[in-house]
Amino acid sequence: MPCTSVHTIVPSDSEWHDLKDAYSFSDSRRGAVVQPASGKTRITIRLDDDILDWFRSQVHSAGGGNYQTLINAALRMHIESQDSAGRDELEETLRRVIREEMPNYSEKVQE
Repeated sequence: MPCTSVHTIVPSDSEWHDLKDAYSFSDSRRGAVVQPASGKTRITIRLDDDILDWFRSQVHSAGGGNYQTLINAALRMHIESQDSAGRDELEETLRRVIREEMPNYSEKVQE
């Protein structure tokens, strides 16, 4: 036969007062519990599901870690490769100009 009565446990006045003191949030603050590390900024970003899944799977296959750290590292590598590519392009341009202009300079020096 199913139970039809409901028993409610109501704390006494003194128990209620003790509970209120034990679980007082009057000195609490809203916001993040753990502050971000210096040099880090918390943002909201929308990524495609497959991109996020790939980063999470990489972390999982590595045995743990943080996919956000992996995304940060990938972005940093991309930026550094772009900077490096720019330097390489500048160096190649400079070498080409020197090769083209050296014969002209040599002719003027010999005259």
